[in-house]
Parts: sequence; C-alpha cells; structure tokens
Amino acid sequence: MKFGILGPLTMHDNGVSYLPTAPKQRQLLALFLLNANRFVAIDAAVEELWEGNPPRTVIPTLQTYVLQIRRALAASPTLGSLTEAHKSLITGNRGYFLMVPPHSLDLMEWDQLVAEGREAQRRDDDAEMARKFRRALSLWRGPALGDVQAGPLLRAHVNRFEEARLSVTEQCFEAELRLGYHHDILSEIGDVAAQHPLNENLQAMYMLALYRAGRQVRALEVFRHLRRSVSDELGVEPSAQLRRLHEAILSADDRLEMTTHDQRFATTSRVSVR
Repeated sequence: MKFGILGPLTMHDNGVSYLPTAPKQRQLLALFLLNANRFVAIDAAVEELWEGNPPRTVIPTLQTYVLQIRRALAASPTLGSLTEAHKSLITGNRGYFLMVPPHSLDLMEWDQLVAEGREAQRRDDDAEMARKFRRALSLWRGPALGDVQAGPLLRAHVNRFEEARLSVTEQCFEAELRLGYHHDILSEIGDVAAQHPLNENLQAMYMLALYRAGRQVRALEVFRHLRRSVSDELGVEPSAQLRRLHEAILSADDRLEMTTHDQRFATTSRVSVR
C-alpha cells in the first residue's frame, strides 16, 4: 500500500486506487497521514473536520468515517481484511494511530532525502546536495493535498510544506549555480521566479543565470522589473546585496562567472560583492 500527500491525495496498491471518495473521509485520512505513526486525538480530528461547529452526533459520525477508511484499507490486497485494517488504523485512548511502514508515504521519503541533502550541504558537497534535493523535489505532483477539503490543521501543514518546498528549491538552484549548471536550469529558475516576483533571492539567481548564459540585457530587465514591483507594492528599494549584483552585471564583473572551483563572488543575493 502506497500513500501520497505531496500533490493530490493518493492511496493505491499495485497501481489500483483504494482512496475513499467522500470529502470528509478523505480529509480525515489526510490528517492521519500527516501524523503517520503518531497519535491523532479525537479533539484534533473534530476541529479539523468541523472547525468548532461539530454536529450533535459528532462521535458516531467520526467513528463512521474511521470505519469507511478501514473498509477502504481492507479492500486492498496488501491488507485484505477488516481485521488487518484495524491493525493498520488503530483505535487508541480518545484518538487513532495510522501505522504506515517506511517508504509507503511520499512525505517520509521527502523528509529523508531533505535530511540527506542538508548533510551534504554541511559537508559543502554541492553535487550530492543537488542530487538529493532534486530527488526530493521530484516527489511533488502538484500542490500538497490540492484536491482535499482542508480545515485549520491541514491548512497549517500545507502552508508549512509549501514553504519547505520553496526553500529546498532555492537551495537546490544555489548549489547548481555554484556547479556551473546555469544553462540547464535557466528556464526552470525563470518559471519559479515568475511565481514569486518579490522573492529577491530567486530574482538574483535568475539574473545571475541569465548573465552567465550571455543574456546581460535580460538580466538587467529582471532587476528593473523587481525594483518597480517592490517600490509600487512595498514602498522600498531592492536590498543592498541585490543592488550590488546589479552593479556587477552592469560592469561585467569577472567574478560573476566563477563557480565552486574558483569562487570569490556570490551566486545569489545572500552573499555580498566585495
């Protein structure tokens, strides 16, 4: 049995979906998966499903949803019976545990790969860091739980996951720029930068990749567009680091071409030009 939350919710066995179709059941399953192998209190499930306005029959209704999830689990060949489903989705003291084996949930694989990427980062191993982060990012199939009705608990988790996804994406780009992969990732950086027009780090990386790809004029246009955007929307100027990058592009500073093997210049706005 495989589960997925880094995109539309999935629950399948040997390529066949056993996902419940009712919105509340899917919402509850998503909450269990976000807390895989951990206790989910009844109070938390009620808050997620009804946001402070539960029905009078809240406990029987919740128990019915749990039963339907167990039936969906039991229908899969891996479990095959309600008895086995009860061993997978366990009733505890005022709550539930969904037991998920290692490598059965994409979120677990994401966490492992990101941790391995962070370890490579601590060793200054850009190539390994980029490989791990690329594998982690490949697990995403769209917005997390994009097809699930989300209550307050799911919304908080989804926001945190999307922030983590963006952070890993930025750090992956940084490593790949240090490795000199600007031609390979130029289009991708441009797409992500367009989705986050006020993110100065992404705009700086896009400017640097454009410059290294021989597109100095376009890199300067990106800076002008960012300056107008932050001025109009926030009433401020771009950061000092970004302005220094802009000046270096204007003067065709040789240090802009340097990568990991001979690096004295920033690959992003996070490091200042000296």
